[in-house]
Amino acid sequence: MTATPTPLVKVKRKTKDRNKDGTVREKPRVLITIIMGIIAVAWLFPLLGILITSFRSKADVDASGWWTIFLDPFGQDWSLQAFGDAWVALDAGTTFWNSAAVTIPATVLPVMIAAMAAYAFTFLQFRGKEIYFAVTLALMVVPIQIAVIPILQLFVWFGNATGIPIIGQYPAAWIVHATFAMPLAIYILRNYMQTLPNSLIEAARVDGASHFQIFWRLVVPMSVPALASFAIFQFLWVWNDFFVAYLFIQSGPNQVLQQGLYSLLGQYGQGWQRVAAGSFIVLVVPLLIFFLLQRYFVRGLTAGAVK
Repeated sequence: MTATPTPLVKVKRKTKDRNKDGTVREKPRVLITIIMGIIAVAWLFPLLGILITSFRSKADVDASGWWTIFLDPFGQDWSLQAFGDAWVALDAGTTFWNSAAVTIPATVLPVMIAAMAAYAFTFLQFRGKEIYFAVTLALMVVPIQIAVIPILQLFVWFGNATGIPIIGQYPAAWIVHATFAMPLAIYILRNYMQTLPNSLIEAARVDGASHFQIFWRLVVPMSVPALASFAIFQFLWVWNDFFVAYLFIQSGPNQVLQQGLYSLLGQYGQGWQRVAAGSFIVLVVPLLIFFLLQRYFVRGLTAGAVK
């Protein structure tokens, strides 16, 4: 008996769509997209209100809420006067440079010192390293508000002992901002440096390179994404800070933009349109910094999270 040949059955295999580079094309996740869109709109909603308020006259701001413009957009008294008034009242030509004089050193100092500390915690071996690192991480939970009075007392004592006043000067803000930014900076940079190839560091040591040379010629160039991401974070924090500037710089010739922004409101809260316009004037620099360096931001913060 001869076996009858079975008919060939073509089996259709499900093939996944692929991109031009050969990677699998993921299906669009509609629900996630909708949720993220709702969150983005909710986050931008207050900003939209501030923007609309900045273009309205004082009479319209006092008479009705900003959302009423959607009912009668052409019946509003639109004006750019608030921006002009805010620019003059802020004394932007002076307070801008004061803010830069506070923000730039308060950003560079913690990045430099934390990079050295992160290198030591990553590539050096010394007794108690993990304990010191744990203590450093524990300092992240200490809010600046708790340490304000001791720091003020320390600055006053230093000024009386040396005759060098610190309160009211830029170094006071530099020290406070750099100190409280250090634990987070060390944590982020150490996580990133742990992802660097250890074989490259060992090869440099075999070639006779010192720790100073390894740090500046190898580790720092390879850690640019992490350094830039924390620099953005620190810059935005210091630039937008009012609390430290109010306490340690105080009003006067050294006051920053945030202090001037607070004064725009007026004694009886009658200058909301000027505050809104001034907020967008202050916002220009952080937006430029973020959009110019945003490609480093996510790379630096997520590096080291997964090995």
